[in-house]
Amino acid sequence: MQVLKKDLKQISDFIWEIPKSFDARMQVPARFLVDKKNLELVFKDRSLIQLVNTAMLKGAVYPTWAMPDIHEGFGPPIGGVVATEIPDGVISPGAVGFDINCGVRLLVSELNSEEIKDKIPQIISRFQKEIPAGLGSKSDIKLEEKDLDEVLKTGASFCQKKGMTEKDDLLHIESEGKIEGAEGEALSPLAKKRGHNQLGSLGSGNHFIDILKTEEIFNEHLAQKWGIVQDQIVLLIHSGSRGSGHQICSDFSKLFLTKARDYNISLPDPGLAALPFSSQEGQNYFKAMAGAANFAFANRQVLTHFVRKIWQKFFGKSSSLKLVYDVAHNIAKIENYKGKKILIHRKGATRAFPPNHQDLAPEFQKTGQPVIIPGSMGSLSYLLVGTETAEKTFYSVSHGAGRAMSRTQARKIMSGRDLQDQMKKEGIVVLAQTFSGLAEENPQAYKEIDTVIKPIIKEGLAKKVVSFKPLGVLIG
Repeated sequence: MQVLKKDLKQISDFIWEIPKSFDARMQVPARFLVDKKNLELVFKDRSLIQLVNTAMLKGAVYPTWAMPDIHEGFGPPIGGVVATEIPDGVISPGAVGFDINCGVRLLVSELNSEEIKDKIPQIISRFQKEIPAGLGSKSDIKLEEKDLDEVLKTGASFCQKKGMTEKDDLLHIESEGKIEGAEGEALSPLAKKRGHNQLGSLGSGNHFIDILKTEEIFNEHLAQKWGIVQDQIVLLIHSGSRGSGHQICSDFSKLFLTKARDYNISLPDPGLAALPFSSQEGQNYFKAMAGAANFAFANRQVLTHFVRKIWQKFFGKSSSLKLVYDVAHNIAKIENYKGKKILIHRKGATRAFPPNHQDLAPEFQKTGQPVIIPGSMGSLSYLLVGTETAEKTFYSVSHGAGRAMSRTQARKIMSGRDLQDQMKKEGIVVLAQTFSGLAEENPQAYKEIDTVIKPIIKEGLAKKVVSFKPLGVLIG
């Protein structure tokens, strides 16, 4: 089965629909946002068929969506958003992804680019030496079982207890850094084992720590409100739940596949293994997933603690890195939507709540939620703010630039060493754990960030606040 352009219905300049009539098994239509420049890309992989398959999930409500960074993934496409009714609609590990609560946070400094430019190579080098990164990387923090259970249960609050937070940090994290309902007992022994020594580690792949400067301010009021000024140095930290999250997705995907027939559930794709949210297995997955999400919130908080300590070695103990916001982009959450509670799976998609949304912390009630969308190592990154119009996408937007080619293809473009030299010529200091891993993150392997941001802005799902230009990058 293949989706062709003739199968699509154009809803607006940037929204396309695959109608329910395309396949009798679809519960709802499947919609996606795309810039015309990227339209042909969606036909080059399986992402549209994966989106159709996602629309077949039992209990799916309203359209299933994919954001402008759509590309092929495991089960649903990356950039996919699907909501199911609770309690009897399904929950799907594949619709969350392997890196549960992979997310990104924005920190702002009191320095400008002139004050830091000569030190960027040394700072990035120090990050590489002192922050565990790379495949299977381990932290010096080794958690005893009771401490690991506390991390899984309480998330970033664990870091506050250990003196690894600053004032108001928790209020600047999505859900205050804690998903309710987590239970350590829901994790397999292997999932726990993989997490006990990874708190405070960056990981590999596209996980990163970036040093950037404010490039352009589009909304002076919100930028000022969030402590951002022109030419300011900011940092982005992108990481997730590490080995525990990956193991949870593996464990429950296998379990759900074996149990699907017991619940009379037909699966269009093994990667979309799903069971009723109300089932014991569904509840156990949610408890385990919430635990991994909490681990990820804590992980980014510990990474922030490490970064702040290194920062102060360079700029003095009075220098600060204030947390603006931290958002998850691989997660399933129970949210209020049009007067009822539904389960929203976001896989490579970022929450974008508008002003006055009941789930926002008091500080963001009047402004709306900050939305962080990183670009590639060679492009701008953006800070947006959510709007009421985003209700149609379950208050969801893109999570990044989105891959335009596979990692294998990216390695064929240019060696990691040559890429590092090219980035240096462009004024960007780049370090990675391996040159092979660096080659996979070639900016040419990603969509142009402006083609991903444009549909979001033009459709009114979010508004631009600030753009940031990279100066230094550590790749995991």
